[in-house]
Amino acid sequence: MDVEPELLDALSVLRERVAAVRFPLALPGADGARRSRTDLLARFDDYLMPRLRDPEAPLLAVVGGSTGAGKSTLVNSLAGRRVSEAGVLRPTTRTPVLVCHPDDAHWFEGDRVLSALGRVRGPRTVGRYEYGHEYGGDGDVLFDIEDIEGFTADASSGPPGTADGSGRDRDAWGDDWSERNTSARHTRDEPPQHTPYALRVETDTSLHKGVALLDAPDIDCLVVGNRDLAARLICAADVWVLVTTASRYGDAVPWHLLRTAREYDVTLATVLDRVPHQMVDEVSEQYAKLLERAGLGDAPCFTVPELPESAGGSGLLPMTAVAGLRDWLARCADDPETRAEAARRTAAGALTSLRPRVAELANAAAQQYATAVRLRQHVDQAFDEASRRVRRRVADGELLAGDVAAHWHGFPLDSGGGELLGAFAEGLTALLVGTVAAADERVAAAWRQEPGAPADVPLSAGAGGTEGEDGRGRVGVLVRRWQRCVDELAEEETRATERGPAPDAEETAGLLAVSLLGGRRADGVDATLTASLGEERAQRLREDAESVLDTCVTRVLRGERDRWLAPLDEAGATPEPQVELIAAYSAVRRAVAAGKTPQARTERER
Repeated sequence: MDVEPELLDALSVLRERVAAVRFPLALPGADGARRSRTDLLARFDDYLMPRLRDPEAPLLAVVGGSTGAGKSTLVNSLAGRRVSEAGVLRPTTRTPVLVCHPDDAHWFEGDRVLSALGRVRGPRTVGRYEYGHEYGGDGDVLFDIEDIEGFTADASSGPPGTADGSGRDRDAWGDDWSERNTSARHTRDEPPQHTPYALRVETDTSLHKGVALLDAPDIDCLVVGNRDLAARLICAADVWVLVTTASRYGDAVPWHLLRTAREYDVTLATVLDRVPHQMVDEVSEQYAKLLERAGLGDAPCFTVPELPESAGGSGLLPMTAVAGLRDWLARCADDPETRAEAARRTAAGALTSLRPRVAELANAAAQQYATAVRLRQHVDQAFDEASRRVRRRVADGELLAGDVAAHWHGFPLDSGGGELLGAFAEGLTALLVGTVAAADERVAAAWRQEPGAPADVPLSAGAGGTEGEDGRGRVGVLVRRWQRCVDELAEEETRATERGPAPDAEETAGLLAVSLLGGRRADGVDATLTASLGEERAQRLREDAESVLDTCVTRVLRGERDRWLAPLDEAGATPEPQVELIAAYSAVRRAVAAGKTPQARTERER
């Protein structure tokens, strides 16, 4: 299997793009996209990149299956001694066990594959747990978790090999690691459901060089962490050995795994375990028909009869019972062509599977961005209409009514310019608060119809929105700032008058407020200002004051608009992830087409 450096570079870039994509909005399917992203990262880190970088590395055969299928007994029998715990308690396999020839140990003791798992070497089987320690059957501590390479027992840290440990991406393990790693102390009588995981490496000269066996936890284990770990281990395999039993070979779980094997086009073998002697031919024939119907008729199938030695899942099977599988694994290890074909086939299947999975992530990222755009449009439309509404009502003179009108009719004898300006400020505050509240309600109604809308924003103006005390306070601060600016502008212009007595600054401020906010009802006020200040100064004062008013209204509306947009900005749903994923995958396709790379079988060949 000859792999060009260009392909490895392209895959590294694609891996980075997959790691960078996020699905922050709670859209339907977002959880599935996150799981798919995690699975794809595991596929990159645990199998595809290690295999293509080290094509001469030993094959990894993962022995998987459902609860109580006899996986550990099978691995022990192939190794010729007990390397993995077997028993009637479920789940039995809590720590995955990898057994290989001593000459191959260096391939698996480091972080070449399954880098998120720590490593431990030990001659004894694993018993129950206490947080921070792993116990043997008699209660002796076999090793301390803090001593596992790359692992920390701090419950706040990430998994071994994450950004919290050795710099790898936390999400390469999964979004729920922190949940798994927060269990309190447990006694040996109450093993925890969520425990830190390590890979125990065993060596035995009875195994052939070039192939390693990995006993995985049950794929249908009730312990969520074990089930997720089993799925990850299977993704790291060159060869899948699926173990089922005569009584459960029709269950959905093993067939889901078989369909996945066909999807990836992996090198696959199946073991039909615990078949009663009198039904061996009948059960084997029926199982073979099911495999043929599923398009897996070429997968080797080995039958293990029900024997007293394997009753209850304990002990070792006779060598004759596992001879067929042992010889098949030996051929995979010893024959260079067979070994290369097994690695090539699985690697090619993994490369082929990238297209639909990357497309799924790209589509999910595009949906995130499209939803964010629609949510932004609802906000923009509501606050654009709010801006037009404020300016329309000011132009219609709606503020020159009520208390403001009373002050204006008494101006300047009964009401001073400061009182008039203050009344206008109160009216402007009320107008802005009501207008923004209406925009809030419009956005809230639109967002309720949009799946994925953020939930951490006020969906009702009456429940902490603009009409609440905080909202009025925000608007009031900006309006009072406008009020002070009007006072200052009026004072500056009146002081700068060159001819005749200087006009009263407070009265000028009152007239200026009427000119700005009186609308159609303020007839004659501009002429009064011109007569008092002169045409040039009056014109300049009105223009400056209009600019300040426009700034005030804009800041109020923009500030309340940004409160809605803040969670969208924080989510960061942008078009770049989709574009980058597609571009990175296109580079991988070009590298596959241009170089000597593993080629998957065509649909016809399958």
